[in-house]
Amino acid sequence: MTPSRQVSRCLDDEHRAHLELLNRAEQVLGRGSAAEVAALAASLLHHLEHDIGRHFGFEETQLFPAMAEAGDGDLAALLTEEHDSIRAVADELTPLARAAAAGALAPAASAALKRLLVELVERQVAHIQKESMALLPLLDDLLDEETDRQLAFAYAAA
Repeated sequence: MTPSRQVSRCLDDEHRAHLELLNRAEQVLGRGSAAEVAALAASLLHHLEHDIGRHFGFEETQLFPAMAEAGDGDLAALLTEEHDSIRAVADELTPLARAAAAGALAPAASAALKRLLVELVERQVAHIQKESMALLPLLDDLLDEETDRQLAFAYAAA
């Protein structure tokens, strides 16, 4: 299904980019060279420090309240719980990704980086699948053209 609203398309595009990054992360951390790990860790760090907060914050402040008003508060609450769970893993993973990006990851921390990355991948992939199957189609129905336009501009400006 191709989303019909601007906001849904933007979120879908970001979901796809996040999945691509998480897939690359799994591959590189499994068998990549130190240089590949450092380069990937820099992309992962941007995802952890910027993308997750921006994406989740927009959904929680702009979309979930509208969903709750329309009677879909249970879904909004579930997605918020998942955001909190993903943020918790991201908070643990961030200093390790920062060290790996700088080429300063202690050998003992490498196992923790891999473990936390696997956990992030599992949580975020499941979450993205849920949003793709439930949230995006709901937004296409929930948002009118003007609201969609305003939200898309607000998200692009954030």
